[in-house]
Order: sequence, then structure tokens, then C-alpha cells
Amino acid sequence: MNVTVRGRTRHYRTVGFDEAENQVLLIEQRLLPHEFKLVGTRDFRETAGAIRDMVVRGAGAIGATAAYGLAQGARAFRGKDLAKFQAHVETVFTVLADARPTAVDPVNAMLDVRRAMATGTTVAEQQTLALAVARHFADEDVAHCKAIGQHGANLIRDGMRVLTHCNAGWLAFVDIGSATAPMYAAQAAGRKFHVFCDETRPRSQGATLTAWELAQQGVPHQIIADNAAGFLMWRKEIDLVIVGSDRTLGRTGEVANKIGTYTKAVLANRHGIPFYVAIPLSTIDWNMKSGRDIPIEERAEGEVLGAWGEVQSPKSKVQGPRSKVQSPKLGRRAYVRVANPTSGARNPGFDVTPPELITGIITPEGIFKPGELWKHRRKLGGPK
Repeated sequence: MNVTVRGRTRHYRTVGFDEAENQVLLIEQRLLPHEFKLVGTRDFRETAGAIRDMVVRGAGAIGATAAYGLAQGARAFRGKDLAKFQAHVETVFTVLADARPTAVDPVNAMLDVRRAMATGTTVAEQQTLALAVARHFADEDVAHCKAIGQHGANLIRDGMRVLTHCNAGWLAFVDIGSATAPMYAAQAAGRKFHVFCDETRPRSQGATLTAWELAQQGVPHQIIADNAAGFLMWRKEIDLVIVGSDRTLGRTGEVANKIGTYTKAVLANRHGIPFYVAIPLSTIDWNMKSGRDIPIEERAEGEVLGAWGEVQSPKSKVQGPRSKVQSPKLGRRAYVRVANPTSGARNPGFDVTPPELITGIITPEGIFKPGELWKHRRKLGGPK
């Protein structure tokens, strides 16, 4: 997408690779929307840390990051011993796969890379193949998102009010996004519509990332509290829901996505509102047989008990009961404890939406009912 920073507009991809420095290039998403910054990870462990700590997040984006990270780790190997190289690559694969367990895209992306590497007969050949296939995965992610937009654009008609949850936009993929792809395609077709962005607590990806994206793109939108969606549906102020997914089961049509997605699906079903999930093919898990088997990431309780933001108060000091305490400087990122100081928290990062609550799944190959994925598995890149 095009990004305007300090009056200058240029095109960026969320994930890239610097071959000369053997670095994965990422947008530091934790700083958005207040600061736009590019960072480079120096080795595969740092790349895994960037995925784990959400410097980069979103199914397609961490898939591309993992693919590049595997190539990065492979290229860092010195020597010609193929057995030692393969053992090293196995370590790289495991470290990257463990960074965020719920999303299936990183594993699918790295398996693509490893299958291609296996055709090389020397360490050097496999290193070259690794980077080539990682780049192909990134390019394919963009192509898939573009196709999702083409298939989903007609769902958005003039005057519609569309709800989305979390960030399944350009920042969650290499470019364009999944849930936002139909929006951007509808905008390009000249349609007028309004988007409601769930804030998506506890990390507020809707308020910080999706809203920033839509503002950059000039799409009319408003941020709403997560608990406001049901009220707006009851008021008939939401016409359509489009979300993304971190893992969609090809056998059952169950969808794992950011925590709160299941709640929105239940509400949409209650009010007769179409609920769509937009995914590239790399998000489909053809092996798992039940949504209850999906590993749900439990994140740090501090995300629930407080919030990060940019300090905007003009006051440089706050008066405490016994002493003066320096507050963070204006414009500085700061964490603020919101919850009761002696309380703990549960923080599951994802939930699972059953297929009966999903109107359709928007893929690069068309829109399917959840139960139709297995029937069309060959078309969707699945097993024979």
C-alpha cells in the first residue's frame, strides 16, 4: 500500500528481504499509528523474536517473515557438509514455527521452502533455492490478496456499513490484506461505504492498525469499542462483517481468528447479518480434524491489565501523595496500568468460530461455504 509519512508518499510492503545484509526487513508495527519505522532482523532467532513479540503480526505477514527467516538461517550456514546443514535448517524451522503457534501460515510457508530446498544437491544450491521460494511465497501472498479483493468486492454495495475485527489488512499480509482487500477493491470501483473498526482489545489492533490503514487509504471509518458492535447491529447500523483468519480447517470449515471473532459471529447470526472470512490459501490447514485441536496462544497478562500508547498530556510531572514522579516525555510511548493492581488476567489470543455461523469464506479462487472447502480442496491447493 501507499504510505504518507511527513508529507511524502511511497509504496511499502510489510515484509521484505535485504540479500546483501541477510536481513528480514519489517515495519515495526508496535509503534503504529504514532511512528512509522522500518527494522531489519540480523539472524533467524531475532526474526523469530520479531514474530513472537509482534513487531510483525498477521497470518500472511508472519508466513512471509518465517519463509524469509528460514532462508536467512540457511544462508547464514558456513560449510559444505549437507548433513550438518540439514540439521541446522531443522533447528531454524523449529525456532520459527514455535514463535506463534496458532497461525498455520508460517509452517505452510516454511514447508514450501523446504520442499524446494530438497531438490538442491549442495548446500549452496539449497541456500539459493530457499531465498527464491521465500520471495515467491511473498509475491504469491500479494497475488492471493488481490484475488480476494476481486472476488469479495461485490459484497460491498453503495451505502453499506461494514464491520471488521482486529487487523486483516495490508499490515497483516505482504500487501493489500485479506479482509480489507474487498474494501480497497470496492473503493477503487467508486463505491461509497463506511467501516467500523472494532478496537480489538487487548492489543487494540483495530484501533491502531486497521484505522491507520484506512486513514492512509482515505476510507471513511470509525473505531468502536468491542462491546458496541451488538448495539449497532440491534440498531441496524451494520450491514456486513468481514474478518480474517489465522487458521481455517479445510476439513470442517472452522476458523481461528483474533479473540472476539466468535462473539461477532454469534451477534451477526442473531441479527441476520452476513459474516464472511477472507483468507489466502496458505491459511488453510488441510490436516487438522477439529477446531478444538488448534493451539490457542496464551499471551502475557500485562496486555489485558494495561495498555501502550503515546503520551499526549502537556504536563511534565504528576503530583503523588508523597513525592513528585516524572511522567514520560510528550510523544514517548508508555505502558499504563489500567486494572486493579493486585489482580491477574487470562489472555487467550484467539478463538474458534464454528462453520454454521459463517456465511462464506472469500478465497483467491472464489467464495465458498465453509463446508465446501474439502470438496474443492484440489482447486484450493489441498490434498488429492
